[in-house]
Parts: sequence; C-alpha cells; structure tokens
Amino acid sequence: MTSIAQTSHIEDIVRRPGRWIALAVLVLAVLLVAVDATVLGLATPFLSEDLAPTGTQLLWIGDVYSFVIAGLLVSMGSLGDRIGRKKLLLTGAVAFGAVAVLNAYATSPEMMILARALLGVAGATLMPSTLALIRNLFHDPRERSLAVGIWGAMASAGAAVGPVMGGFLLEHFWWGSVFLINLPVMAVLVVVGIKMIPESKNPAPGPWDLISVGLSLIGMIAIVYAIKELAAHGGSREVAASAVIGVAALAWFVRRQLRLPAPLLDMRLFHHRGFSGAVLADLLTILGLAGLVFFLSQFLQLVQGRGPLEAGLAELPAAIGAVAAGLMAGVVARRYSVRSVVTGGLAAVGVALASVTLLSKDTGYPMLGFMLLIVGVGAGFAFTVTADVILSTVPKEQAGSASAVSETAYELGAALGIALLGSIVTGVYQGFETPAGIGSGTAAAAHESLGGAVEAASTLPAAQALPLMSAAQEAFVEGMRYAAGIGAAVLLATAVAAWFLLRGQKLEDGIEHP
Repeated sequence: MTSIAQTSHIEDIVRRPGRWIALAVLVLAVLLVAVDATVLGLATPFLSEDLAPTGTQLLWIGDVYSFVIAGLLVSMGSLGDRIGRKKLLLTGAVAFGAVAVLNAYATSPEMMILARALLGVAGATLMPSTLALIRNLFHDPRERSLAVGIWGAMASAGAAVGPVMGGFLLEHFWWGSVFLINLPVMAVLVVVGIKMIPESKNPAPGPWDLISVGLSLIGMIAIVYAIKELAAHGGSREVAASAVIGVAALAWFVRRQLRLPAPLLDMRLFHHRGFSGAVLADLLTILGLAGLVFFLSQFLQLVQGRGPLEAGLAELPAAIGAVAAGLMAGVVARRYSVRSVVTGGLAAVGVALASVTLLSKDTGYPMLGFMLLIVGVGAGFAFTVTADVILSTVPKEQAGSASAVSETAYELGAALGIALLGSIVTGVYQGFETPAGIGSGTAAAAHESLGGAVEAASTLPAAQALPLMSAAQEAFVEGMRYAAGIGAAVLLATAVAAWFLLRGQKLEDGIEHP
C-alpha cells in the first residue's frame, strides 16, 4: 500500500496540471527570439536605405547578435543553474524588450551594431533557461519529447510569424517598428511567468567562476571574428592574432573546467557520444542553413520584386514543415531510431539546399515553396530529436549547462553560417562587371550590397538603371548558388557523421523521480 501511495504521489508531482501553462509561457520567450531573428532579414533592404551601411557593416548587423550570444550562452546557462532559471529568464525578458527599443531607434550603422550586440547579451539569458526549465518541468520522457517538440515548433512558428507580421509593419510603418513587436510578448511573459513558472536551480552549484566567464566570452568571439574576417578579406596578422587569442582562451577555459570542483561547464558531458553527436549536428546544420536564409528575404524582395508581406508569406512553408515535424519527432524517433530520424532530416535539408544551385532570377514559386517545405520538415525532425537527446543525457541539475551547450551550437552555427556563406555571397556579388557609362561613385555604391545597387539605380535614368540592376541581381543569385552548394555539402556530410555518432542512441521511456 505504501508503495502504491508513493507511486501515486510521484505521478501527481510529475503530472501537475500547471506544467502545460508554464510551457506556454516559456515558448513565448522562444517566440520572442525567433521573431527578432527573422524580421531583421525582411527589414534589411529598408535598413540599408536608411542607415546606408557598407557590405561589411551589413554582415555585422546580421551576425553580431549571434556572436555575442554564442560567447555568453554557456556562462548564462551556468548562472541560471546557480541563481535560478526563472529569475534569469524573467530578468532577461525585461532586458530584451528594453534593448529592442534601442534597435528600433538606431540612427547609424554603428549604433545598430551596438544595439544588436546588447540584444545578444539579453538573449543569452533567455534560451538556456527555457530548455532547462522544460527539463525540470517534465519528468515523463514521452511528455518531455512532446514539450521539446512544442518548444521547437514555436521557434519555427516565430520564424513564420516574424516575416508576416514584419512584412505588414514594413508596408505601413518604418523599419524600426519590427523590433517593437517584442514589447507585448515580453510583457505577457513577465506577468504570467511570475505566477506560473516554478523556480528551479542546482541545489549545490558552487560559485560562478568569473575567470571562466571571461575566457568563454573572449575565446568564442575571437574565434568567430577570425573566421569571419578570413572568409571576407583573407589572411592577415590581425586574423592570425585573433585566432591565436581565441584558441588560447578556449584551451585555458577547458583546462580550468577540468580542474574546478564546480565548473562552469562539465566537460565530461562530451564523453557521451550521443551528446557530442547531437551538438555537432546542431552546429553544422545551422551553419549550412543560416547564411542562405539570411539572404533569401533579399532575393524575394530585391531580385523577384515581392513586397515585404508577400516575401514573409512566401517563407511560410519552411515554418509549417518544421512545426509539423517537430510535433511528430519524438514518436517517430521511438518507433524507428534516433539516428535514422536525425540522419534523414539532415539529408533532406542537404538535398533541398542542393536544389537551390538551380535557382535563377525567374525561378517560379512552386519550386521555392517545395524546397522551403522540405527544409522545414528536415530541420524540424533533426533539431527536435537532437535537443531531446541533449536534455535526456544529463542530470537535471546540469540542465542549464547542457541547454546552453545546445544553444551555443545553434548560435555559433548561425554566426559562422552568416559569416562564411554570407561572405561567399558578398564576394561573388561584388565581382560583377559594371555596365558602361556609370560613374565610379555610383558603381562603388552598387558594389557594396544589393540594397546599395537598388539605391544607386534609383538615381540613374532607365537606360542605365536597368542594365545595372540586371547585372547586380544576376551576381547576387550566382553568389546564392555557390553558398547553397557549399551548405548542401556541409549538411550531407553532417548526415553521414550523425549516422555513426548517434548509433545505439535512444530516447528515454521511464518516468524519473522529481
């Protein structure tokens, strides 16, 4: 009888009804970050016209958020384990909303880059907290798989809501309005989250090592900066120095974690082949996708002439596919296997990206829409299952650190993807031949970016503007084709690696004690 009573008590705790309301609040934070990331792509042509950034500044505006967030995620995940994940999440939500206002009213490229960097600091507090709280809210692995699927689906829904809402705002207001949509979401998150989200943290966390925080931040930013500059401008002493500093800082960080009694990040997590394989799959998948997605909105608007709202609606198939696949991923992975679902998802994304190498200015929407649908389905399966693997392979006390590793892989992959593949697009684009009769100043502005070419062409008579725009658009599409080919190769190679690294990996079935 006692055993039955204990079992019933445990199940009551495990299945307390408030957990789904708490999950609904948590995914608002995911929505917040996803919407912010996607509306920037749509706003880029308008932002380019207003702030007139150079090609390099435009890339920094696109990826500095990811650089900073990648450098801070591990530290913030560990901080949440120590001070409380709910406390960190709500503090970060308030900061995120406040800094979004600064983004909206930026008056120069330099101010915009700074505002995006500060948004990265705030964003770093949000993502690890959401996944870690899910790990502690759901003790039934099957329920947790569904919760992680909903978490991923909301991120994808944010990717859909962002362009559509952003497109509507851009057609009626100025570009800064796309950042202000964060405010109502943040307000709901804070007001409801205070009451509905239970606090959780590591009961014996040890001190937060500030030296490790600094080493992690310096190492990640220096490495990413070196890769970005190498891709954009080739080798130099500055690039070499940045790379050396980054490697040295990260090596010191790892060595320090192995010696600390309460490390910022337990390096022993990487001894688990499933954990390492899932993290690698996340990083390389996003690397392959991010650079292409960053330029897709520009292709739809500046090459094919769609309005911002139409461009946002055109990207919906990717979100629909990701939502559907994310919700089914846990069931499918248990029916078949983790490695078959992740490998199949990665391969599907790789093949879809390979089809982009056939892209032209006049490519019809059916091909684009089908490609985006396949990308969404493949990414939805892969990301949901790898997130579940990462969460289920660590003790719940370390959920914040493990979630931070997962999110770091995601953000680092995004930063590297925009830096490397974005630099390929930019490099190919800037090599186009200027039509005869166009002044050097106008030609230089047109070569900075496709948005710059649109602005430059608007000052020319039609006889000169049309050849200039045609040459610029062809060069941009050619750059996208090159980037998509490289992205496809990365995804297909990652699929092969995942097949071996995730061998024997399974999702949990038994209910754990809270």
